Amino acid sequence: MKILVVRFSSIGDIVLTTPILRCIKQQRKDTELHYVTKHGFLSVIENNIFVDKVFTIKDSLKEVIPQLKKENYDYIIDLHHNVRTLRLKRALGKKSFSFNKLNWEKFLIVNFKKNKLPHVHIVDRYFETVKSLGIVNDGKGLDYFIHEKDIIKTQDFLTDSFKNGYNALVVGGSYFTKQIPTNKLCEIVDASSLPVVLLGGKEDRDTANQVNQLYPIKTINLCGQLNLNQSASLIQQSHKVITSDTGLMHIAAAYKKDIISLWGNTIPEFGMGPYLAGNDSQVLEVKGLSCRPCSKLGYRKCPKGHFKCMNDIEIRKFN
Repeated sequence: MKILVVRFSSIGDIVLTTPILRCIKQQRKDTELHYVTKHGFLSVIENNIFVDKVFTIKDSLKEVIPQLKKENYDYIIDLHHNVRTLRLKRALGKKSFSFNKLNWEKFLIVNFKKNKLPHVHIVDRYFETVKSLGIVNDGKGLDYFIHEKDIIKTQDFLTDSFKNGYNALVVGGSYFTKQIPTNKLCEIVDASSLPVVLLGGKEDRDTANQVNQLYPIKTINLCGQLNLNQSASLIQQSHKVITSDTGLMHIAAAYKKDIISLWGNTIPEFGMGPYLAGNDSQVLEVKGLSCRPCSKLGYRKCPKGHFKCMNDIEIRKFN
């Protein structure tokens, strides 16, 4: 049997599909499993030991449709389910199973604060998509695989004060209203009993520099200096991971890390909280805000101007 799994983006969403991949390969051992995603997210999936072949799209579906047609799939598992994936499924003309994104339920809670969302994680809803194939959740959580070339030797990046353990703090996020404000980042560093490694992209470097300048001994700023898998390697070796709703949060969950997650405009009830993370994980959020959630994704600035969903989160001392 040959199966194509479709998930175009993004980091965290792709990581959340990994239990499906593992369970298909382990429960249907005759299956050849392929994956299609955007080229920019190739590094998230290319090292996955349960995927036999990865196809990527840079600009247009036309880049991959001829190749995918040649594969003659038995089934397509659409874990993205949008207009683009509909076009892909129509072009391939094979039996498909599509994930229910619960867009109507999300619309109700964002716009009218009526919560009709099921109390089910998105991973478990992914398994509903493949139920008719006889695939069941093995309860082992997420996977994340790193090529040995990206495994970080901490002595090459960290000073002696970090050698006895460190916490990883993820700076930034896909939207401003998901990001931890600079003042909160400082509170987190102050509350940590261990030194802190600041992780993020080039766009987060200035923010991280502000924190590093205030805590030059207790922090090290690696934002923009590492690729995604190198950051994942440092997360894997960390004691705790402090993060907002980010892709690195889900990578941390794959490594069963204790995660302190801060939630701004999004809510765990969307079904995308840390999945089967460490037993001492914590969810920090401001409950009861009439404006929250204000979006299922996020904004460039707080629509109300106060950003209470992040600014009012209480940070306590932690190891």
